[in-house]
Amino acid sequence: MRQFTLTLLFFCIGLGIQAQEPDREKIKTLKIAFLTERLNLTKKEAQEFWPVYNSFEETNNKLRHEAFTKRRNTNLDNLTEAEAQSLLNEIAAIEDQRQELKAKFIKDLQGILSAKKILLLKKSEDDFKHQMFEEFKKRRREQHGKP
Repeated sequence: MRQFTLTLLFFCIGLGIQAQEPDREKIKTLKIAFLTERLNLTKKEAQEFWPVYNSFEETNNKLRHEAFTKRRNTNLDNLTEAEAQSLLNEIAAIEDQRQELKAKFIKDLQGILSAKKILLLKKSEDDFKHQMFEEFKKRRREQHGKP
């Protein structure tokens, strides 16, 4: 049954990535299914885990996007040294916030999951990202006619 679920999951990932603009909601749904299976959460764990996880993801993504936007919308050629220093300080402050958020997230999870499951969560997130990236590369090769 587990093998069937994983096969179905990767088939769905493939379909989701096939579109030009990947549907973020589909990917999020696939990630939830992937993590749920990998972590083998009990009903009680799942009820406590998902609100904490979703809140962390939302805040972390906002902070990451904020730093990215600041870097992207800056014309480095026209930036004075003082402006560059100020921007660097702003980005460093955002990264500090992200680190504090990650530390709080781990602390919050320790009241919900075992340490082993918390470590498994990080590994599973990395595995999911890797599989998504590999699927993306595969689709790009197929679109460009490369084996």
